[in-house]
Amino acid sequence: MATEAHGAEEGGLVFHPMDQFIVKPLFGDGPVAWYTPTNVTLWMAITILAVIALLVLSTSRRSIVPSRGQSVAELAYGFIYKMVEDVTGKEGLKYFPYIMTLFMFIVLANFLGLLPMAFTTTSHIAVTALLAMAVFLTVTVLGFVKNGASFLGLFWVSSAPLALRPVLAVIEIISYFVRPVSHSIRLAGNMMAGHAVIKVFAAFAAIAAISPLSVVAITAMYGLEVLVAFIQAYVFTILTCVYLKDALHPHH
Repeated sequence: MATEAHGAEEGGLVFHPMDQFIVKPLFGDGPVAWYTPTNVTLWMAITILAVIALLVLSTSRRSIVPSRGQSVAELAYGFIYKMVEDVTGKEGLKYFPYIMTLFMFIVLANFLGLLPMAFTTTSHIAVTALLAMAVFLTVTVLGFVKNGASFLGLFWVSSAPLALRPVLAVIEIISYFVRPVSHSIRLAGNMMAGHAVIKVFAAFAAIAAISPLSVVAITAMYGLEVLVAFIQAYVFTILTCVYLKDALHPHH
């Protein structure tokens, strides 16, 4: 209370929309080490259990007339399968299980983060950077394994004029190594920004004069966040398919 009063006297914020992203240990108040169970690890575990429940448990008793869970699982399966096939071709379908798992983890983590008192794990760059680096290293290793030194043809734009090819090669190399950065920041930034805005509107809801407008704004932002939660999972996944296509077919 004293801190809030001091902040109010100085004209500062008495609410902190970014506090919802603080990593906290589940037990005690000590420092957070790499092995410390935290709210992040808890909600990542919940996300994994949700993926298992949706894709395994809900489809364990398949029927001609599907249950709601089976319907959602089948729609997700068909959606990602077609995406992989359309972007990478038939050759990329062998990597479908990895891409399907990646999509389901991200989309369910995004949706679970919209629950009251939940923690959005995909709002942390540490989580999204690990996912992006896993994709980057996987497609890079796969590119060299499948194509050998000819994988470097990805950086040589043979359709361009000869004088421009070295310059374009440098640009292609830089853009290639920037991929995991943009891949991870896009997801984390969008999830963090939406939740922070909702928190700001929620703080203004305590003011009677503008509380109706705040409630309307929160409702609208929440609806937008539901859409963003799916779109960002889709964007992350389709970019993974594009990078996989480059690894399988590196020549321009």
